[in-house]
Amino acid sequence: MASLFAGYEVDEELRPPARAFRFDLDHTLSSVVALHARIPEDAQSARSLGAERLGNAIVIRADGLLLTIGYLITEAEQVTLVANDGAAVPAHVLGIDGPTGFGMLYALEPLGLPALPIGDSRTVETGAEVIAAGAGGREHAMMARLLAREPFSGYWEYHLDAALFTEPDHPHWNGAALIGPTGDLIGVGSLHMQHLDEDGEARGLNMFVPAELLPPILDDLAAGRPAHAPRPWLGVLSRQVGSHVVIAEVTPGGPAARAELRAGDIVHRLAGKPVRDLAGFYKGLWALGAPGVFVPLTVQRENDVFEVEVRSGDRASRQRKPKLN
Repeated sequence: MASLFAGYEVDEELRPPARAFRFDLDHTLSSVVALHARIPEDAQSARSLGAERLGNAIVIRADGLLLTIGYLITEAEQVTLVANDGAAVPAHVLGIDGPTGFGMLYALEPLGLPALPIGDSRTVETGAEVIAAGAGGREHAMMARLLAREPFSGYWEYHLDAALFTEPDHPHWNGAALIGPTGDLIGVGSLHMQHLDEDGEARGLNMFVPAELLPPILDDLAAGRPAHAPRPWLGVLSRQVGSHVVIAEVTPGGPAARAELRAGDIVHRLAGKPVRDLAGFYKGLWALGAPGVFVPLTVQRENDVFEVEVRSGDRASRQRKPKLN
C-alpha cells in the first residue's frame, strides 16, 4: 500500500522548510493520508470518474473522522486509507455534499493521527504563502501561493461563490490539504487547471474548496445526514463559450436525455430569463424549486430555436448509497 505515494513527490526546491513555521510541520503533515477507493464498474460515476480512484483525505477529528473531496468516494464500495508510515485502514463513507463538493469518511480502525484544525481561508491574504499537502509527508508537500479567491462554475452543474486558486500546481491535488500560515486547514483540493501568465504561457494551478464551508454542515455530514436539500438536476455537462452556455454532453438516461437535448445545443433562456454564463444558468435552475420541478428552456440547435420543458431529477437518487465496509 505504501506504493500509493510513489510518483507524486514534489520537487525538492518546492518543499516547505520546517524552520519557516511556528508549528510542527511534520506533525501537521501527518494528518493527510492517502485514499484508495474502488467503485463498481456499473456505477453511474464509473464512466466519467473511473472505477478506481486515488487521492487524499484529511484527519479533522482524532477519533477517525476525515474530510476529502467528494468525487473520490462517490458510489465507492470499498475505501482504504494509508498513513505516511504505510499503515492501511479501511474506511466507511459517511456522505457527500453536492453544493460544496466535500466528502466525509470514518476510519474503521484507529489511525492514531492528529486532527488538522479547521481554519478560515478569508483570513489569508491573496498572494500569501500556503502549503499544498498530499499524503506522504514533506516529500509530498509544496510551498504555494494563494493566487486568487473568486467564483468558480464547473461543467457538472456545480458552483462556488468563492473558490481558492493556488500555484504552482501540486502533482496529487485531489483531496489534498491547503494549510494556512498558522497550520490550520483552509481548503481541500478539487481540480487541476491552467491559466496564462503575464508572458502568455500556460501555467498549472489548483482549485481548492474553502474550509470555512465545512463547519455549518459538519454535524450533518458526520452523522451521515444530508447537509443540504437536494437541488434540481438536468444531467448535462456544459461549457461557457463567450456569452453562451453550450451543452457539451448529456448524461444517458438523465432528465436532459429524456427531453432529447443534445451535445451542441445552446441554452438561450431559462424560465424566460436570458442565460449568459454557467453561474447564472445553475443559480436560475436551483431557484426553481426541488428535484422534479419542470425547467422551461429556450434552446438553439444549429439554426433552429425552440422551447423545451425538462422535468428535473435528483442526481443523488441515481447513485449507489454508501454501505458499511
